[in-house]
Amino acid sequence: MFKIIKKIALPWAVSGKMADPEKEADFEKEADSVKEVDSDESSSDENGYYTYMEGVGHIPRDIYKHVESNPLGNLPRYSVHIVIQHLILFITFLLLAATGLPIYFSDLFWAPYAISIFGGIDLARRIHRVSAVIMMLGAVYHVATILGGTLWKVLRGRFDHKRTQIPRLKDLRDFYHDLRYFMGLESYRPKMEKFMYKQKLHYMAVMYGSCVLIAAGSVLMFPDQTAVLLPSVIGNIVPEGVLGTESYSAFFQDLVRLMHADEAVMALIVLAFWHWVNVHFVPGRFPMQWSFLTGKITREHQIEEHFLEYLNNLREIPAERDYMKRLLEEKGLDQLASEDPAAVRPSELSRIH
Repeated sequence: MFKIIKKIALPWAVSGKMADPEKEADFEKEADSVKEVDSDESSSDENGYYTYMEGVGHIPRDIYKHVESNPLGNLPRYSVHIVIQHLILFITFLLLAATGLPIYFSDLFWAPYAISIFGGIDLARRIHRVSAVIMMLGAVYHVATILGGTLWKVLRGRFDHKRTQIPRLKDLRDFYHDLRYFMGLESYRPKMEKFMYKQKLHYMAVMYGSCVLIAAGSVLMFPDQTAVLLPSVIGNIVPEGVLGTESYSAFFQDLVRLMHADEAVMALIVLAFWHWVNVHFVPGRFPMQWSFLTGKITREHQIEEHFLEYLNNLREIPAERDYMKRLLEEKGLDQLASEDPAAVRPSELSRIH
């Protein structure tokens, strides 16, 4: 059963490469050429096995098992701005954790050894504060990139929220079908956008953690200014006597010190046991996924986890369109799929190199 997809995003997401403006008219015509081929009447169109694209052919959902992939990446994923911002965040966060945690837990046996690596507590504090300032500047750089890039595309009619980190109901459906896939209840993964539900959760976690660390750290960095500001602000919110004999400034300093340290520990745990494992150490990505340095994603990875974004790349990158068409012709998949959508599965074929 064929279902015509009426709209496929033309613009790149907040980070990415713009399509050639001269080809925009051609891309709009091609938007009506993408059709879903559902080999199972019980499957939704969104999760159909075959996807038909004019000029390419019938693309099986698990064709990613049979494509050539460069470990450094084949297809665009992040702009140079996002790559730089990720490096800033990565380096500064590790420095902040390495210098801040030994200071906070200075009474533990390992703290003096960790502080000595940085030349003593005074130098460790300087490194911590400089890293904090650089991290905040990186956050400003990121917000400027997101807002500026989005505004630029909106004004030119090229903005597509599907290719951004904006959460959607589709993310919940993708999570449901992905969970069923990993439980062995579905034969292939859902067709997801440029940023799937996991990346959006990662992104929201980083945004929340950065806000807490920057806000609490700023209070700790400027205690005198905070002591002057807080009594007049909090005094209008918290009734007198609630804090007992403790002053507003002392209470707030203790609170933000606890928030700052606890959020740093949680962020470090999330980074080590969720982000690194999920991005770099999972099967198919180990020992490292190079997107954070090259700004590119492997063809295999994009088709598997970001199939809808791969369709966008097929429309925007002629060389990739030619590659996929050639692959389908060599395997005879397009002819078989057009005759009988259920006739062939790429898992039955040998890998092409």
